[in-house]
Amino acid sequence: RKRAREEILQLNASLEERVQQRTAQLEFANKQLEAFSYSVSHDLRSPLSAVDGFSDLLERAMAKADATPLTSRSRHYLTRIRAGVSQMGELIDAMLTLAQVSRSSLRWEPVDLSALATALLDGRREREPERQVQIRVEPGLVGQGDPRLLKQVLDNLLGNAWKFSAKQELTDISFGHEVNEAGETVYFVRDGGAGFDMAYAEKLFGAFQRLHSLSEFAGTGIGLATVHRIVARHGGRVWAQSSLGHGATFYFTLGAQTL
Repeated sequence: RKRAREEILQLNASLEERVQQRTAQLEFANKQLEAFSYSVSHDLRSPLSAVDGFSDLLERAMAKADATPLTSRSRHYLTRIRAGVSQMGELIDAMLTLAQVSRSSLRWEPVDLSALATALLDGRREREPERQVQIRVEPGLVGQGDPRLLKQVLDNLLGNAWKFSAKQELTDISFGHEVNEAGETVYFVRDGGAGFDMAYAEKLFGAFQRLHSLSEFAGTGIGLATVHRIVARHGGRVWAQSSLGHGATFYFTLGAQTL
């Protein structure tokens, strides 16, 4: 019996060592992939800036009084070039943000989530005063984490709530919290917008995953992947519940937190 116990202990030690080795290999591979993504995204910026700059110069040159006027088709082509450059620029910026949130060090401190949410929603309301949106932000919610990254989480989630409820004549957006059966604080962002089919919920937090077409709602398809990565770095979880046409609720937790 003693020998059997020793063999089991040796087997467990060997298995634990192999798991640690595999974990280290995966972490190294992930860091390499993140570094590659950052490098590629950064390097794409220069040629894109050149295309944007020269197309802008061309547009300015053609606007001069003595210039040969562009045909309607040529002007359409130039407009399409500028729009494509702008869209690609947004995508590269989103990719850089996704890479940076994985590489940057965390600065842990109390963060007034209620104040952040209020400021972010006030900013959107100022930019689109014609929108009829009822906003509810629960006061006094303070989480523990990196202020810059948690602002990114709320900006993305509240931004999605604002965007995907844009086609509603009157809608509401709320930020609050609840406590689950395990005593865990769960924050949520809720909207009365387009919603989505829960059959595709697993795709939500992957990069470049979209449940709505670009013609319906603009976006890069990277925002929720960024949210997932930031929340995971804080030791938390993020998930969503929705019904198509009846809004969505996004939930997230933070590893070490207080109200």
